[in-house]
Amino acid sequence: MASLKDHEFNPATDLTFSRRVEATPEQIWAGWTQPEILKKWFCPLPWITTECDIDLRPGGGFRTVMQSPEGQKVEGVGCYLETTAPERLVWTSALQPGFRPVPPPSEGFVFAAILTFERVAEGTKYSATVKHASEADCEAHNKMGFQAGWNAALDQLLALIKAGGVGR
Repeated sequence: MASLKDHEFNPATDLTFSRRVEATPEQIWAGWTQPEILKKWFCPLPWITTECDIDLRPGGGFRTVMQSPEGQKVEGVGCYLETTAPERLVWTSALQPGFRPVPPPSEGFVFAAILTFERVAEGTKYSATVKHASEADCEAHNKMGFQAGWNAALDQLLALIKAGGVGR
Protein backbone atom coordinates (compact mmCIF):
# COMPACT_ATOMS: atom_id res chain seq x y z
CA MET A 1 0.00 0.00 0.00
CA ALA A 2 1.21 3.51 -0.80
CA SER A 3 2.36 5.74 2.02
CA LEU A 4 2.88 9.45 2.42
CA LYS A 5 6.61 8.84 2.03
CA ASP A 6 6.31 7.73 -1.61
CA HIS A 7 8.09 10.94 -2.67
CA GLU A 8 11.31 9.72 -1.03
CA PHE A 9 14.06 8.06 -3.02
CA ASN A 10 13.80 4.26 -3.08
CA PRO A 11 17.14 2.69 -4.10
CA ALA A 12 15.36 -0.53 -5.13
CA THR A 13 13.19 1.15 -7.77
CA ASP A 14 14.70 4.59 -8.45
CA LEU A 15 17.75 5.79 -10.36
CA THR A 16 19.28 9.21 -9.85
CA PHE A 17 22.22 11.44 -10.53
CA SER A 18 23.12 15.02 -9.79
CA ARG A 19 25.78 17.32 -11.23
CA ARG A 20 26.80 20.93 -10.93
CA VAL A 21 27.01 22.38 -14.42
CA GLU A 22 28.12 25.68 -15.95
CA ALA A 23 24.80 26.77 -17.38
CA THR A 24 21.84 28.70 -16.05
CA PRO A 25 18.60 27.01 -15.02
CA GLU A 26 16.96 28.97 -17.86
CA GLN A 27 19.34 27.46 -20.43
CA ILE A 28 18.78 23.94 -19.12
CA TRP A 29 15.01 24.57 -19.08
CA ALA A 30 15.10 25.78 -22.69
CA GLY A 31 17.05 22.68 -23.68
CA TRP A 32 14.39 20.45 -22.15
CA THR A 33 11.31 22.38 -23.31
CA GLN A 34 11.99 23.70 -26.83
CA PRO A 35 11.62 20.92 -29.42
CA GLU A 36 14.17 22.30 -31.91
CA ILE A 37 16.81 22.50 -29.15
CA LEU A 38 15.93 19.16 -27.57
CA LYS A 39 16.31 17.34 -30.90
CA LYS A 40 19.97 18.42 -31.04
CA TRP A 41 21.05 16.73 -27.80
CA PHE A 42 18.39 14.47 -26.26
CA CYS A 43 19.83 10.99 -26.86
CA PRO A 44 23.46 9.87 -26.71
CA LEU A 45 25.22 9.81 -30.07
CA PRO A 46 25.33 8.02 -32.42
CA TRP A 47 21.55 7.88 -31.91
CA ILE A 48 19.67 11.02 -32.90
CA THR A 49 16.30 12.52 -32.05
CA THR A 50 14.41 13.04 -35.30
CA GLU A 51 11.07 14.26 -33.94
CA CYS A 52 9.90 16.07 -30.82
CA ASP A 53 6.52 17.44 -29.80
CA ILE A 54 6.06 19.29 -26.52
CA ASP A 55 2.82 20.58 -24.98
CA LEU A 56 4.36 22.12 -21.87
CA ARG A 57 1.58 21.98 -19.28
CA PRO A 58 0.34 19.42 -16.79
CA GLY A 59 -1.52 16.86 -18.89
CA GLY A 60 0.33 17.97 -22.01
CA GLY A 61 2.26 15.56 -24.15
CA PHE A 62 5.99 14.93 -24.47
CA ARG A 63 6.81 12.89 -27.59
CA THR A 64 10.16 12.01 -29.13
CA VAL A 65 11.35 9.71 -31.89
CA MET A 66 14.93 8.47 -31.56
CA GLN A 67 16.76 6.80 -34.43
CA SER A 68 19.68 4.38 -34.31
CA PRO A 69 22.59 4.61 -36.77
CA GLU A 70 20.99 1.66 -38.62
CA GLY A 71 17.70 3.53 -39.01
CA GLN A 72 15.68 1.81 -36.26
CA LYS A 73 13.17 4.27 -34.80
CA VAL A 74 11.95 4.27 -31.20
CA GLU A 75 9.03 6.48 -30.20
CA GLY A 76 8.54 7.69 -26.65
CA VAL A 77 5.30 9.29 -25.51
CA GLY A 78 4.64 10.71 -22.10
CA CYS A 79 2.57 13.16 -20.12
CA TYR A 80 3.79 16.16 -18.15
CA LEU A 81 2.81 16.13 -14.51
CA GLU A 82 4.54 19.34 -13.41
CA THR A 83 6.13 22.19 -15.35
CA THR A 84 7.57 24.80 -12.99
CA ALA A 85 9.89 27.02 -15.04
CA PRO A 86 12.84 27.09 -14.82
CA GLU A 87 13.42 24.76 -11.90
CA ARG A 88 11.32 21.58 -12.07
CA LEU A 89 10.03 19.34 -14.84
CA VAL A 90 8.17 16.09 -14.15
CA TRP A 91 6.76 13.68 -16.70
CA THR A 92 5.80 10.04 -16.96
CA SER A 93 5.60 7.41 -19.65
CA ALA A 94 2.79 5.74 -17.67
CA LEU A 95 0.33 8.30 -19.03
CA GLN A 96 -0.44 9.64 -22.47
CA PRO A 97 -1.38 13.28 -22.97
CA GLY A 98 -4.53 14.25 -21.11
CA PHE A 99 -3.58 11.94 -18.21
CA ARG A 100 -4.80 8.92 -20.22
CA PRO A 101 -3.25 5.70 -18.79
CA VAL A 102 -1.14 3.63 -21.17
CA PRO A 103 -1.60 -0.12 -21.50
CA PRO A 104 1.22 -2.23 -20.03
CA PRO A 105 4.09 -2.31 -22.54
CA SER A 106 4.95 -5.57 -24.26
CA GLU A 107 8.61 -4.65 -23.85
CA GLY A 108 10.41 -1.97 -21.89
CA PHE A 109 8.99 -0.26 -18.84
CA VAL A 110 7.11 2.80 -17.68
CA PHE A 111 8.66 5.42 -15.44
CA ALA A 112 8.30 8.87 -13.93
CA ALA A 113 11.15 11.35 -14.41
CA ILE A 114 11.78 14.26 -12.06
CA LEU A 115 14.24 16.91 -13.18
CA THR A 116 15.32 19.82 -11.00
CA PHE A 117 17.52 22.76 -11.96
CA GLU A 118 18.71 24.60 -8.85
CA ARG A 119 20.64 27.86 -9.26
CA VAL A 120 24.05 27.73 -7.55
CA ALA A 121 27.05 30.07 -7.64
CA GLU A 122 28.78 28.25 -10.50
CA GLY A 123 25.63 27.67 -12.57
CA THR A 124 23.06 24.96 -11.90
CA LYS A 125 22.75 21.87 -9.76
CA TYR A 126 21.13 19.50 -12.28
CA SER A 127 19.35 16.52 -10.73
CA ALA A 128 17.48 13.72 -12.46
CA THR A 129 15.52 10.98 -10.73
CA VAL A 130 13.69 8.24 -12.60
CA LYS A 131 11.17 6.17 -10.63
CA HIS A 132 10.15 2.69 -11.79
CA ALA A 133 7.22 0.47 -10.84
CA SER A 134 9.40 -2.50 -9.93
CA GLU A 135 12.93 -3.53 -9.04
CA ALA A 136 13.11 -5.46 -12.32
CA ASP A 137 12.24 -2.35 -14.36
CA CYS A 138 14.79 -0.31 -12.44
CA GLU A 139 17.45 -2.93 -13.00
CA ALA A 140 16.62 -3.13 -16.72
CA HIS A 141 16.91 0.66 -17.07
CA ASN A 142 20.18 0.63 -15.15
CA LYS A 143 21.58 -2.13 -17.41
CA MET A 144 20.51 -0.10 -20.47
CA GLY A 145 23.02 2.48 -19.28
CA PHE A 146 20.97 5.02 -17.34
CA GLN A 147 23.97 6.76 -15.76
CA ALA A 148 26.14 6.80 -18.88
CA GLY A 149 23.29 7.65 -21.25
CA TRP A 150 21.69 10.44 -19.25
CA ASN A 151 25.12 11.94 -18.45
CA ALA A 152 26.20 11.77 -22.12
CA ALA A 153 22.98 13.48 -23.19
CA LEU A 154 23.53 16.18 -20.55
CA ASP A 155 27.10 16.67 -21.83
CA GLN A 156 25.66 17.15 -25.33
CA LEU A 157 23.22 19.78 -24.01
CA LEU A 158 26.06 21.57 -22.19
CA ALA A 159 28.19 21.57 -25.36
CA LEU A 160 25.27 23.06 -27.28
CA ILE A 161 24.85 25.75 -24.61
CA LYS A 162 28.58 26.52 -24.63
CA ALA A 163 28.52 26.83 -28.44
CA GLY A 164 25.75 29.42 -28.15
CA GLY A 165 22.93 27.12 -29.31
CA VAL A 166 20.79 27.98 -26.27
CA GLY A 167 20.21 31.56 -25.07
CA ARG A 168 21.41 32.94 -21.77
